[in-house]
Amino acid sequence: MYNLAESFSDEIWFNVLEWDFFPRDTLGKPLVRSADSIGANIAEGFGRFHFKENKNFCYFSRWSLIETKGWITESENKKANFGR
Repeated sequence: MYNLAESFSDEIWFNVLEWDFFPRDTLGKPLVRSADSIGANIAEGFGRFHFKENKNFCYFSRWSLIETKGWITESENKKANFGR
């Protein structure tokens, strides 16, 4: 899952780099942060000693994924040229 999250994050990063300044600054920054947070939370949970802590970071990762989906939808609604 971690490798998949990192690949997804990289794809988001390179797509946002192609946007114009204003959408990149307003929509792109939080989108990239939330996408990066998915893999970061998986990695941090893996490094924890107790299972319950790992489980909590998996929940955090899931919330970051939902946030990322929201930012992608928002950018598509505002025609930020996502994925082109």
